[in-house]
Amino acid sequence: MPLSHSERHRTQHIGWLRAAVLGANDGIVSTASLVVGVAASHATHTAVLVAGVAGLVAGAMSMAAGEYVSVSSQSDTERADIERERTELAGDENYEKKELAAIYVKRGLELSLANQVADQLMAKDALGAHTRDELGISETISARPVQAAITSAITFAVGAALPLSVVVIAPATSLGLLIAGTSLFFLAVLGALAAYTGGAPILKGIFRVTLWGSLAMAITAGIGALLGTTV
Repeated sequence: MPLSHSERHRTQHIGWLRAAVLGANDGIVSTASLVVGVAASHATHTAVLVAGVAGLVAGAMSMAAGEYVSVSSQSDTERADIERERTELAGDENYEKKELAAIYVKRGLELSLANQVADQLMAKDALGAHTRDELGISETISARPVQAAITSAITFAVGAALPLSVVVIAPATSLGLLIAGTSLFFLAVLGALAAYTGGAPILKGIFRVTLWGSLAMAITAGIGALLGTTV
């Protein structure tokens, strides 16, 4: 009898969710910290805005390049492991079948049943069975460099645009405080959304991102104020 419903698991989102949260969080924190630091140095309103725009562009490109290189390395490792497994299957399929059955025994199956499962899975797709159950590589969590790069760049730019919009409309006299306050609010919203999407505790997600955001902005503001009084 066919199942009457389909199941959706949160691990299906893990690839793009990680890149999106990292990009948006970094966009808010780094841009807000940059403009807060520049503002604390008593720079002009125009200088603060120019610094923020430059930070947005440079940060988005850096995030894209970093994610692409990092995830590409993971993808290269996955492909190398799969090719090695392909070679081992061609060299000694019986040994590989026993190896796969041993994995199922460790998971709780009896040896006879484990052998039957290994026989049937390898008869259909031997490499796929070993890739999934021996190497732990599946379609859901496999590396996707281009997707990660594009997602990180876009979400960084979106995140960075939030504190920049405050720079545009905020008065110069209270620029630093307004950027810091609104950026912490943006981070709290991001932390809540990320936690909700990933099935994690929402308050924990909010605390995590706002804590590190506060530290980053406080440190850069201190450095900006120090350099602004000594230049």
